[in-house]
Amino acid sequence: MTRASLDKQPHEVAAMFDDVAAKYDLTNDVLSLGQARLWRKAVAQAVDARPGERVLDLAAGTATSSMPFAAAGAYTVPCDFSQGMLREGKQRHPWMPFTAGDATKLPFKDGSFDAVTISFGLRNVQDTDAALREMRRVTAPGGRVVICEFSHPTWGPFRTVYEEYLMRALPPVARAVSSSPDAYVYLAESIQTWPDQPALAARLQQAGWAKVAWRNLTGGIVALHRGVRE
Repeated sequence: MTRASLDKQPHEVAAMFDDVAAKYDLTNDVLSLGQARLWRKAVAQAVDARPGERVLDLAAGTATSSMPFAAAGAYTVPCDFSQGMLREGKQRHPWMPFTAGDATKLPFKDGSFDAVTISFGLRNVQDTDAALREMRRVTAPGGRVVICEFSHPTWGPFRTVYEEYLMRALPPVARAVSSSPDAYVYLAESIQTWPDQPALAARLQQAGWAKVAWRNLTGGIVALHRGVRE
């Protein structure tokens, strides 16, 4: 398989994630040096799902990211456009309502959810702004969005070390532990071209989200952006 180019052709990105589905969670834990679990916990706290709420988890993959919301008593819909991820997730959690969907054209009615979240998936969407508008459309008034995405370390020396890791260390590690190492070369390149924290916040505001804010995790390697639909 040729890795997906940075112009994000949807069928190429979907095929890439189909190939890594079986070992995706394990590989993420290894490549993030264990930080991935801490990031998922931060997302769960930010979403703050409550019993009876409806939560849409986009780019949910195998639903590892969805489980905390379901455990909190929320009706949780894991949604992804990778059929391979959905199949793997359904084998692990057959009771969950896995749904195939494109973030730019979501198969849900207006105002269907109290919270919409996406972790490490917005960067892979072909049209970021269309996805942000769609996320707002399916969120009920007063509802919230939480976006967890790779970002840009705020301290210069740390940023230099991090970028060296991305481009030099990550590919050989991926070759050792992943079923599709090309996917992780794409990962490194896509992170470097992704907007920084203020730029993504501005795009959320342009899409109509209110009360937009963010906080950095692990020195800015990851950022949690939040917004409210008024």
